[in-house]
Amino acid sequence: MSNEILTRVDNGLAVVTLNRPERLNALTSGMIGSLTGILAEYAADPAIGCVVLTGAGKGFCSGGDVAVQAANAGKSTLSPEQRADGLRAGMEASRLLHEMPKPTIAMVNGVAAGAGMSLALACDMRIVAESARMTAAFAKVGLSGDYGGSYFLTRIVGPAFARELYFTSEILTSARLERLGLASRVVPDDRLEAETMELATKFANGPRMAWRYIKRNMKAAEEGSLADTLDSEAQGMLRCRETADHAEAAKAFVEKRAPVFSGR
Repeated sequence: MSNEILTRVDNGLAVVTLNRPERLNALTSGMIGSLTGILAEYAADPAIGCVVLTGAGKGFCSGGDVAVQAANAGKSTLSPEQRADGLRAGMEASRLLHEMPKPTIAMVNGVAAGAGMSLALACDMRIVAESARMTAAFAKVGLSGDYGGSYFLTRIVGPAFARELYFTSEILTSARLERLGLASRVVPDDRLEAETMELATKFANGPRMAWRYIKRNMKAAEEGSLADTLDSEAQGMLRCRETADHAEAAKAFVEKRAPVFSGR
């Protein structure tokens, strides 16, 4: 694995860091391939209870590396269909962040633009530093957008305003991100890592089967009918009632103490 993606795993918490700080962590094809593979591995690993995505240095991710794209323009020997397949394969990173059966958190330490904004929006939560900014940015370089940004933005802020943000490439401050619901929390820059890791550690040591079914319910609510969501909720509740974590939480409630979850 390239050092353009850094990982660490500790006590059920995985932290993935985009590591091209000199380019504000602009994405290359190699980075995306590595990121997708890492996220697929973590999604399937029962020892991991939460995943945090962040960027090294002063940026979260400035999107695709436009300089590299410009230098390579017209040089590919692949067909348009093959290039589209390659781009779509990379976009699996967003699907994995959104759908893996465990909480995902974007720790947004600086600019998140274009595909960088899309990756942040793909996560379940975004903890945002006061100095951070987000922008769709695609239109500024004559592009239409990728990595699911249009899907996530439409569902968070509504279709009309999502269109405006894509058409204008407005740069959103942390305060505006919070008002729009794009930031789960805005924290002082010097508290970003501490507060994110405190929350992520709580998730990593929480009731993992419940997390799985919470995310399944949310997906049903996003994409299906009320009946679909009720069906999902019923299935999830029955499964979670069978877990050791539910038994422990019920016992802890009666004993008036904090539960100690095992993830089973």
